[in-house]
Amino acid sequence: MVSSARTSEVLKVIVANPTMINAYKSGIPGNGQPFPDGSMIVKLQWKFKKSTEAPFDVDVPDVFSQAFVIEKDSKRFPKSAGWGYAVFNYEAASDRFSADAKSPSDCGHTCHSASRQKITSFTRTRSVEPATS
Repeated sequence: MVSSARTSEVLKVIVANPTMINAYKSGIPGNGQPFPDGSMIVKLQWKFKKSTEAPFDVDVPDVFSQAFVIEKDSKRFPKSAGWGYAVFNYEAASDRFSADAKSPSDCGHTCHSASRQKITSFTRTRSVEPATS
Protein backbone atom coordinates (compact mmCIF):
# COMPACT_ATOMS: atom_id res chain seq x y z
CA MET A 1 0.00 0.00 0.00
CA VAL A 2 1.29 3.43 -0.93
CA SER A 3 -1.40 5.76 0.34
CA SER A 4 -5.08 6.29 1.02
CA ALA A 5 -7.50 9.16 0.60
CA ARG A 6 -11.14 10.04 0.98
CA THR A 7 -13.40 12.38 -0.96
CA SER A 8 -17.00 13.22 -0.15
CA GLU A 9 -18.02 10.27 -2.32
CA VAL A 10 -15.37 7.53 -2.16
CA LEU A 11 -12.61 5.93 -0.11
CA LYS A 12 -9.40 5.37 -2.10
CA VAL A 13 -6.48 3.02 -1.54
CA ILE A 14 -3.39 3.32 -3.71
CA VAL A 15 -1.31 0.17 -4.14
CA ALA A 16 1.79 -0.54 -6.22
CA ASN A 17 3.57 -3.61 -7.51
CA PRO A 18 7.07 -4.57 -6.28
CA THR A 19 8.75 -2.86 -9.27
CA MET A 20 7.14 0.46 -8.34
CA ILE A 21 7.81 0.01 -4.61
CA ASN A 22 11.49 -0.73 -5.29
CA ALA A 23 11.71 2.35 -7.51
CA TYR A 24 10.28 4.54 -4.71
CA LYS A 25 12.73 3.00 -2.23
CA SER A 26 15.66 3.74 -4.56
CA GLY A 27 14.71 7.43 -4.56
CA ILE A 28 12.68 7.68 -7.76
CA PRO A 29 11.32 10.17 -8.77
CA GLY A 30 13.19 12.55 -6.43
CA ASN A 31 16.59 11.41 -7.74
CA GLY A 32 15.70 12.38 -11.31
CA GLN A 33 15.69 8.80 -12.58
CA PRO A 34 12.66 7.50 -14.52
CA PHE A 35 10.42 4.74 -13.23
CA PRO A 36 11.43 1.43 -14.86
CA ASP A 37 9.20 -0.42 -17.29
CA GLY A 38 6.94 -2.79 -15.40
CA SER A 39 6.12 -0.20 -12.71
CA MET A 40 2.41 -0.27 -11.89
CA ILE A 41 0.25 1.65 -9.47
CA VAL A 42 -3.50 1.25 -8.96
CA LYS A 43 -6.04 3.43 -7.18
CA LEU A 44 -8.92 1.31 -5.85
CA GLN A 45 -12.12 3.12 -4.94
CA TRP A 46 -15.07 2.15 -2.76
CA LYS A 47 -18.29 3.91 -1.89
CA PHE A 48 -18.43 4.07 1.87
CA LYS A 49 -20.87 3.78 4.73
CA LYS A 50 -20.84 4.41 8.46
CA SER A 51 -19.74 1.40 10.44
CA THR A 52 -22.52 -0.13 12.49
CA GLU A 53 -20.05 -2.24 14.48
CA ALA A 54 -17.37 0.21 15.58
CA PRO A 55 -17.85 1.90 18.97
CA PHE A 56 -16.87 5.23 17.35
CA ASP A 57 -17.83 7.19 14.23
CA VAL A 58 -15.93 5.74 11.25
CA ASP A 59 -16.54 5.32 7.52
CA VAL A 60 -15.78 1.89 6.08
CA PRO A 61 -15.71 0.51 2.53
CA ASP A 62 -19.09 -0.54 1.21
CA VAL A 63 -19.45 -1.14 -2.53
CA PHE A 64 -16.32 -1.37 -4.68
CA SER A 65 -16.71 1.07 -7.56
CA GLN A 66 -13.60 1.72 -9.65
CA ALA A 67 -9.96 0.89 -10.38
CA PHE A 68 -7.60 3.42 -12.00
CA VAL A 69 -4.49 1.71 -13.37
CA ILE A 70 -1.19 3.31 -14.40
CA GLU A 71 1.48 1.11 -16.00
CA LYS A 72 4.97 1.94 -17.34
CA ASP A 73 5.70 0.21 -20.64
CA SER A 74 7.80 2.32 -23.02
CA LYS A 75 7.15 0.06 -26.01
CA ARG A 76 3.35 -0.04 -25.64
CA PHE A 77 2.89 3.64 -24.70
CA PRO A 78 5.58 5.69 -26.49
CA LYS A 79 3.32 8.73 -27.03
CA SER A 80 2.73 9.26 -23.30
CA ALA A 81 6.31 9.04 -21.99
CA GLY A 82 5.89 5.26 -21.58
CA TRP A 83 2.86 5.43 -19.29
CA GLY A 84 -0.47 3.74 -19.97
CA TYR A 85 -3.65 4.70 -18.14
CA ALA A 86 -7.00 2.95 -17.78
CA VAL A 87 -10.11 3.39 -15.67
CA PHE A 88 -12.33 0.39 -14.96
CA ASN A 89 -15.77 0.54 -13.36
CA TYR A 90 -16.95 -2.38 -11.28
CA GLU A 91 -20.50 -3.65 -11.63
CA ALA A 92 -21.44 -5.59 -8.50
CA ALA A 93 -24.52 -7.18 -10.10
CA SER A 94 -22.43 -8.91 -12.80
CA ASP A 95 -19.19 -9.09 -10.77
CA ARG A 96 -17.35 -7.64 -13.80
CA PHE A 97 -15.11 -4.71 -14.66
CA SER A 98 -15.64 -2.58 -17.76
CA ALA A 99 -13.63 0.26 -19.26
CA ASP A 100 -14.98 3.63 -18.18
CA ALA A 101 -16.59 5.08 -21.32
CA LYS A 102 -16.69 8.58 -19.73
CA SER A 103 -12.93 8.69 -19.22
CA PRO A 104 -11.19 10.44 -22.15
CA SER A 105 -8.45 8.30 -23.65
CA ASP A 106 -5.75 10.87 -22.88
CA CYS A 107 -7.06 11.91 -19.45
CA GLY A 108 -4.50 9.97 -17.42
CA HIS A 109 -1.48 11.30 -19.29
CA THR A 110 -2.83 14.85 -19.52
CA CYS A 111 -3.79 15.06 -15.84
CA HIS A 112 -0.66 13.38 -14.48
CA SER A 113 1.67 15.38 -16.72
CA ALA A 114 0.09 18.62 -15.49
CA SER A 115 0.40 17.64 -11.84
CA ARG A 116 3.73 15.78 -12.03
CA GLN A 117 5.61 18.18 -9.76
CA LYS A 118 2.89 18.01 -7.11
CA ILE A 119 2.81 14.20 -7.24
CA THR A 120 6.60 14.01 -7.10
CA SER A 121 6.66 16.23 -4.01
CA PHE A 122 4.01 14.09 -2.34
CA THR A 123 5.71 10.77 -3.01
CA ARG A 124 9.05 12.04 -1.75
CA THR A 125 7.52 12.58 1.67
CA ARG A 126 6.05 9.07 1.84
CA SER A 127 7.64 6.07 3.47
CA VAL A 128 6.67 3.39 0.98
CA GLU A 129 6.64 -0.12 2.39
CA PRO A 130 4.97 -3.15 0.85
CA ALA A 131 1.88 -4.32 2.70
CA THR A 132 2.26 -7.51 4.70
CA SER A 133 -0.47 -9.90 5.68
